[in-house]
Amino acid sequence: MKNGNNLKSKQYLIDEIKAGDTWRIFKILSEFVEGFEHLSGVEPAVSIFGSARVKEGHRDYRKARELGNLLADEGITVITGGGPGIMEAANRGAAEAGGRSIGINIELPFEQKPNPYANKVITFNYFFVRKVMLVKYASAFVIFPGGFGTMDEFFEALTLIQTRKILPFPLILVDSEYWGGLISWIKNTMLTEGFISPEDLNLIQIKDDVRDIVGVIKSFLSMY
Repeated sequence: MKNGNNLKSKQYLIDEIKAGDTWRIFKILSEFVEGFEHLSGVEPAVSIFGSARVKEGHRDYRKARELGNLLADEGITVITGGGPGIMEAANRGAAEAGGRSIGINIELPFEQKPNPYANKVITFNYFFVRKVMLVKYASAFVIFPGGFGTMDEFFEALTLIQTRKILPFPLILVDSEYWGGLISWIKNTMLTEGFISPEDLNLIQIKDDVRDIVGVIKSFLSMY
């Protein structure tokens, strides 16, 4: 039972916050301060997301690695969640091109060790602090095929832009075949039901070629 309690304290951080645990607020504040201090001046930067389960030989890995390389060549910082898969590939491409390659890692009990290609790694305990960092310093989001976590990052950024909580920036989905069904559902169900507005669809771009992605980002940066 003791081991179970220890596991819970490590994994279920939000559940463990109680009314009397005001000291945790200082821990949260310290993570924000650390993030702001370490990431100040990294702009322009692009946050790249995608599955942690993708292996080196996969086409998405190769594409994310190429994208990281191209962005670094343009002097654009690559930021990822710091883990394996797509995150590793993007960090790797940026590092191989001599660019700034940042991993914003999350501390988990059983997984998510930082990949070796981020030349700056910041590790957080709280997902919501990490999310703020991934959004705050990004001039664009590039989202490769992935699972629940990838979807979470996509819809979080989309909601923040739609509700004007952050300045609009390119929100680019990579691989029209993978994301096509989701976009069709958004158009044919959410829009048809009136749950979103037609102009909301303009917040999303879908690209298949990494050079097109870099072009979109460069065009946006030239305006802002």
